[in-house]
Amino acid sequence: MGIPERLKDARGELALSQAALAEAINVTKRSVINWEGGTGTPTADVLKRYADIGVDVLYVITGQRSQPVSAEAVLPKEERALLDSYRLCSINARKNLLQTAALLAAGLGSAPPARLDMNIQVSAKGNHVVAGRDITIHSPSAKGSGGNNVKGRTPARPRGKT
Repeated sequence: MGIPERLKDARGELALSQAALAEAINVTKRSVINWEGGTGTPTADVLKRYADIGVDVLYVITGQRSQPVSAEAVLPKEERALLDSYRLCSINARKNLLQTAALLAAGLGSAPPARLDMNIQVSAKGNHVVAGRDITIHSPSAKGSGGNNVKGRTPARPRGKT
């Protein structure tokens, strides 16, 4: 494997497209294509910019890793920020964060962006694990009739005389 292949491999470790890499190191996409295709070689200044975004330049040039690379080290910065935030949370907050992420991944977050007049409440008590039944979305109706509540479970029937 030569420098062009290792440049492409390094870009893959960062999970960046050629366009995103070009933007990150302040070069044109065409330059990245040329370097990865073997029709050009990045300058020392450009290799420093590669290093600045987390690329092991020694590996790119020689094929030898300068030090072992953890899986975390090659995460995009947004994912590292999430991981760092998770590590700062309490045990209960971690559980809630994981459950919120699961709900978002399951499609709760794929809906159109929330309107400004919409409230979302999460009601979990004690050591209770948050689930869909604990999430209430309140959206005022367009007719002003007091709103429409959507909850993760069917409301219980009233007890007693009706």
